[in-house]
Amino acid sequence: MKTMRDLMTPPAHIQGRVETIIVRGAPRDRARRIDQTTALAGIGLSDDRLGQRGEAELSTRQVTLIQQEHLPLIAAFARSGLIDPVDLRRNLVISGINLLTLKNAKVRVGEALIEIVGPCAPCSRMEEVIGPGGYTAMRGHGGMTARIVEGGAIRVGDAVSVS
Repeated sequence: MKTMRDLMTPPAHIQGRVETIIVRGAPRDRARRIDQTTALAGIGLSDDRLGQRGEAELSTRQVTLIQQEHLPLIAAFARSGLIDPVDLRRNLVISGINLLTLKNAKVRVGEALIEIVGPCAPCSRMEEVIGPGGYTAMRGHGGMTARIVEGGAIRVGDAVSVS
């Protein structure tokens, strides 16, 4: 019989996939999709405003991730149409692996190695972006924050796996 510790440890054989990469400019500017980026160890993504300015150094939010499978749930809870992940401003949209189970885990994303730190809480701006109820719709579905342990290229389509 497996122990709770065994059950809580993410299986190494399960892989996910990078579906979308999103980077942000100035705080209120619209984020944008790109096909690839470079993760900079201890800093952030090279194309993202936090990575470019070094603002994320030593931060637990050097990169943010959201579960693609949660996007329809957020839309349903907000009684909204389809959700464009660009509006949510998370850096990486990941499918096929349960991000919520990866807290404190080291995860290989393309060539980079990240450490999942914890939940990424939604901000009040979600009311603007998604519409009334957007903030509440994202609670528990806002994704995860991570630190970049080893830098490297990240591309749309790259594998995501527990290291």
